[in-house]
Amino acid sequence: MPHTPPSDTPAVRRRSVLAAAATAAAAPTLAALTAAPASAAPAPAAAAPGVRRGALAGGGDLGPNVLVFDPSTPDVQARLDEVFRRQESAQFGAGRYALLFKPGVYHGLNAQLGFYTSIAGLGLSPDDTTINGDVTVDAGWFGGNATQNFWRSAENLALVPVSGTNRWAVAQAAPFRRMHVRGGLNLAPSGYGWASGGYIADSRVDGEVGPYSQQQWYTRDSAIGGWLNGVWNMVFSGVEGAPAQSFPNPPYTTLDTTPVSREKPFLYVDGGGGFRVFLPAKRTNARGVTWGNGTPRGSSRPLSRFYVARPGVSAATLNQALAQGLDLLLTPGIYHLDQPIRVNRAGTVVLGLGYATLIPDNGVTALKVADVDGVRLAGFLVDAGPVNSPTLLEVGPPGASRDHSADPTTVQDVFVRIGGAGAGRATTSMVINNRHTIVDHTWVWRADHGEGVGWETNRADYGVVVNGHDVLATGLFVEHFNKYDVQWYGQRGRTIFFQNEKAYDAPNQAAVQNGSVKGYAAYKVGDKVTAHEGWGLGSYCYYNVDPTIVQHHGFAAPNTPGVKFHDLLVVSLGGNGQYEHVVNETGAPTSGTSTVPSTVVSYP
Repeated sequence: MPHTPPSDTPAVRRRSVLAAAATAAAAPTLAALTAAPASAAPAPAAAAPGVRRGALAGGGDLGPNVLVFDPSTPDVQARLDEVFRRQESAQFGAGRYALLFKPGVYHGLNAQLGFYTSIAGLGLSPDDTTINGDVTVDAGWFGGNATQNFWRSAENLALVPVSGTNRWAVAQAAPFRRMHVRGGLNLAPSGYGWASGGYIADSRVDGEVGPYSQQQWYTRDSAIGGWLNGVWNMVFSGVEGAPAQSFPNPPYTTLDTTPVSREKPFLYVDGGGGFRVFLPAKRTNARGVTWGNGTPRGSSRPLSRFYVARPGVSAATLNQALAQGLDLLLTPGIYHLDQPIRVNRAGTVVLGLGYATLIPDNGVTALKVADVDGVRLAGFLVDAGPVNSPTLLEVGPPGASRDHSADPTTVQDVFVRIGGAGAGRATTSMVINNRHTIVDHTWVWRADHGEGVGWETNRADYGVVVNGHDVLATGLFVEHFNKYDVQWYGQRGRTIFFQNEKAYDAPNQAAVQNGSVKGYAAYKVGDKVTAHEGWGLGSYCYYNVDPTIVQHHGFAAPNTPGVKFHDLLVVSLGGNGQYEHVVNETGAPTSGTSTVPSTVVSYP
């Protein structure tokens, strides 16, 4: 990020290079605000009978940065405003917050969300928790530019917007899940300035969704009252009310269903007031929301089944909890790891609240998953450390081969960052080795602004590498890597929606030369792959250090009938670098300084 919008977008004009990121300030806890009874969590659970002495207990308090409200809580708006004051411009700060609302009806609220802030209802259905008011993301902190509104989320709430339309002007890593908007949804900032893409899933918007200046967007398994416009790349799968397939004009890619999906785990309160985690069931050929007809399908686990981790806990303790058979609930904050978190047990859940952040120290991998069924990773950020890690997240060991089709691993709202908050390095960010894994919304980002940013300073050659067969990616955002952003070697892989920018800061053509090929493709399918399919994939270049750099293509793949692409585009942002083709030798070159996509509707 950021992107340049097209010149014909209403109320938008081509930008110059964006200013440096806002000053980051670490936010302390809100001890004074969380002292109220509404923020109390269940007491620690006793160890189960037969658990050995020294074993870790499940359950416990959710910590000072989880604020829990009920309809009788006093001064809710003041508490929301205080969190927003701390987080509005703290793009690379240390503050992390989760705002949780117990079932009931709330009146007159405007929950403005800043960085590293999650808001969620605690019912089994979004309609259990209704806010007569708004959950707002805008871009006043950045002069009306929404392209850096990262790392925030809204989940499991019903909204009745004051004006009839809720504003959700976000960029990457800002999911809108399991929401019911009883009105419209505006995805642009006030003033309709620049905005650069996002993600909606399992949500119902009764009115119209207006993306306005949003350049790309992915909506999955939802229901909408209408969709206003498209800029470059709007993708829908399993969405009731979605516009018809029409790429590239308008640029809508529409699939009637999503081949396989399983919604993200979420926290809720049961009839006795205790916390549980709901685990939604897998769906095939999914369409529409999961919660429209009463209790959703799936299972749940009490909080006593989870080790409730607090910042400062060691990796050894997290691994002890996993070895005992506990799942992990990572409360908001930053966790330094001197060894990988090792997920070896089938069905394990690792769920983060409030953008809990894992930082691997001394070049270790942050988290490794074994070749087992049904692991669920959700809701956390992996931030590379200053010592190079060969990998940051490894889903399955090298050579993993077991069939997980009945119960796949899901990776949802798990984000990866290299640099920005400080120097960070990693050779490869995310490696998917397990078969049938579903990667459902990720942003894997080599930072282009912030601290510790430079061609070699935050070196990261590869973003996502997929070695496993039958992997599905729904909502894949991968940007700015020194070489390939995505490499896909597994058979029968599928991607629905891909958003990419090549690294801005390449010093010259030689720095990105790939043998005889000009530049590394954003999305490379391995030469031995015989079956692969992608829908709605886009790559942009903005080589602002050396605007003469040329990319031969955005996409590279073996030329074989089983490898298929639908609705591809490449864009040169203001003529800062150019593409010669879209995919392989197919597709027209980008057009000089005109920020106009070059498209391919079907390949081969």
